[in-house]
Amino acid sequence: MQRRDFIKHGGMAGVLAAASAPALAQAPATVKWRLASSYPKTLDTLIGAVELVSKRVAELTGNRFQIQVFGPGEIVPALQVFDAVQNGTVECGHSASYFYIGKNPAFGFGTALPFGMNARQQNAWLYLGGGNEALNEFYKGYGVMGIPVGNTGAQMGGWFRKEIKTVADLKGLKMRIGGLGGMVLSKLGVVPQQIGGGDLYAALEKGVIDSAEWVAPYDDERLGLQKIAKYYYYPGWWEGSATLHLYISLKAYDALPKDFQAALQNACAEANQWMLAKYDAGNPAALKRLVAGGTQLRGFSRPILEASYKAANELYGELAQKSPEFKKIYEPWVKFRDDQILWSRICEGGFDTFMAAASVMKK
Repeated sequence: MQRRDFIKHGGMAGVLAAASAPALAQAPATVKWRLASSYPKTLDTLIGAVELVSKRVAELTGNRFQIQVFGPGEIVPALQVFDAVQNGTVECGHSASYFYIGKNPAFGFGTALPFGMNARQQNAWLYLGGGNEALNEFYKGYGVMGIPVGNTGAQMGGWFRKEIKTVADLKGLKMRIGGLGGMVLSKLGVVPQQIGGGDLYAALEKGVIDSAEWVAPYDDERLGLQKIAKYYYYPGWWEGSATLHLYISLKAYDALPKDFQAALQNACAEANQWMLAKYDAGNPAALKRLVAGGTQLRGFSRPILEASYKAANELYGELAQKSPEFKKIYEPWVKFRDDQILWSRICEGGFDTFMAAASVMKK
């Protein structure tokens, strides 16, 4: 190579190297987070939502943002996930907000309130009705933010060793039930217990509890609760839907590049839709299997539902007096819920009622 060509090509290479150096220097380094979940890895829909988030975030960022998912007990116990995020043990956690109503009853809103909204109505409130903003204003006091990352849809009323025909049958019953539903039932004589999903079978088998509610047929069958208690009740009026959240340290979130934040937000939105679809797809077949295996399906009586509804409204009045945070969220929430129910009665509720009757006539 002639000296002139060497200088020309060598000079061009130097220019290219110099031009690319700043870009390489500015490229975001790999970010690695740990995520603690309240749900065991055997429940593939609940924990599957955050496994999807982990996968999608990595794909959207060229594997530069990695989130490792841990089940209950691997870092912290199931019911201490929010605390682990708050104190910085992990960058993020996957849990139900109503596990933490002992801190403040306003935590109930993030997941579900008894006689609240169905999944579509809940998502409307969260995304467009001011729900996410109200919740994150509340969570900010704990140094945490939340992103919806799944919804179970309407849940079942749980498993009972004996039939529950009247309100009197509830008195003294030790029941695993989360959130404000337990506070409502305690007004009717139930003794609520807060127990993680992975410990339900043993607690029911050993008689620590007399009954247990979890989610719906797909998960309940996997937990094996039908092997211990044969009466399966509906509806779970305490959870017309149930939103799960990804709780994130505000400090960790604010440190993320904007494109990583966007990747996380979009992955969670996908997971929120995915979980509901997966439950809707899996619950019908699971319920058929349970009934075929001897499960006795029962509906809560009208008097039980009415007594529970009355107790729930009494409770909300009491909590609004005790907790300014609860009152602040509750007042716009209840108006939004009532408007949603009115709209549903006019159109979709009428359609659903007809289709339910038509399916019976068809048989």
